[in-house]
Amino acid sequence: MHTLWNLYKKYESVVSYLFFGGLTTLINIGAFAWFNPHMNLQLATALAWFVSVVFAFITNKLWVFNSKSMDLKTFLWETLTFFFFRILSLFVDEFIMFVGVSLLSGNALFVKIIDNVVVVLINYFFSKWIIFKK
Repeated sequence: MHTLWNLYKKYESVVSYLFFGGLTTLINIGAFAWFNPHMNLQLATALAWFVSVVFAFITNKLWVFNSKSMDLKTFLWETLTFFFFRILSLFVDEFIMFVGVSLLSGNALFVKIIDNVVVVLINYFFSKWIIFKK
């Protein structure tokens, strides 16, 4: 049990990121599934992205990377860089959805799931090494 706890503490940010990233992915896919029947593919993807990014920012700041600072300069840096890098990953998201659904005629929800795996990995790198670095 002691070894398991040490292992968890060593990889706590990765475990937390995967947990909250999983919830973010569910929110993204759920929002996409809700928006998609009512609007065009790219708009549904963008709105699902926005809802999930707001959730991801809060959870990443407070629980994944333990950035408790509410100092205005720090908060603005984290917020602006978080959204900037998420916008970059939104382009990846939109590209994968366009290729997978529009060009290859794939199932939108299946492509969205694959898309989210790629985007989660990209976002972890940006968050860990740039946005919330110690």
